[in-house]
Amino acid sequence: MTAPVVILNEPQLAENIGSVARVMANFGLSDLRLVRPRDGWPQARAWASASGADWPLDNAKVFDRLEEAVADLRLVYATTARSRGTQLPVLTPREAAVNLHAADTLGQAVGLLFGGERAGLETDDIALCHAIVTIPVDERFRSLNLAQAVALNAYEWRLGVADRPREAFAVNVDGPADMATLVGLYEQLEGELDVAGFFHPPEKRPSMVRNLRISLGRSRLTDQEVRTWRGVVTALSKGRGRVLEKLARKRAAANDETNE
Repeated sequence: MTAPVVILNEPQLAENIGSVARVMANFGLSDLRLVRPRDGWPQARAWASASGADWPLDNAKVFDRLEEAVADLRLVYATTARSRGTQLPVLTPREAAVNLHAADTLGQAVGLLFGGERAGLETDDIALCHAIVTIPVDERFRSLNLAQAVALNAYEWRLGVADRPREAFAVNVDGPADMATLVGLYEQLEGELDVAGFFHPPEKRPSMVRNLRISLGRSRLTDQEVRTWRGVVTALSKGRGRVLEKLARKRAAANDETNE
């Protein structure tokens, strides 16, 4: 069994990173990934706060972009109290653990994404994920420390290690594509749509891109399905090129007739 990867996006305090490593060790998680930690890495204060749970910190990987941090994962959940308008499934940590175990059983790499202490996850971050995990805290005070949020999710995962629940998430037989493959499709599609002038007006481009990524991400496309979609995008692009070339020839011919 492979435990979920823990991804901290733009963490601020080294002490909080160390506390996350401590609870990861408590519940059998060890793969820690950091995206643009505010004060750089490594930070000695993180090891001091880990109270001896050094191995997640010793082996922590640092990334410049979130897309790179999740590239090899096939199921990624965004842990946040705010969906920020995305149309993704919203799960409790217990429901998420069931799905993560089911994907893990099929040999799929899985991860939990956590935002920074100040603002949590942004809409573009959530758009890279397959669902949202929200901890059912009291409405009067929803703020949780970063390590507490990791601990609650890790605890639910750990419960399932001893008592594997039945799969509660429909998974394609071939398994979903990893995030690097999906991002390749996203970027190809977005590039062609830029050329076609689809993103209009320009200021709406970010929200339109997020909507496209979220709708495709919900489908949990397989590698073969991604290849098919990329083939579709390529065919449409070539078709547009042939149409433009034909129009250019017609215009040239018309100009020649006029000149005569």
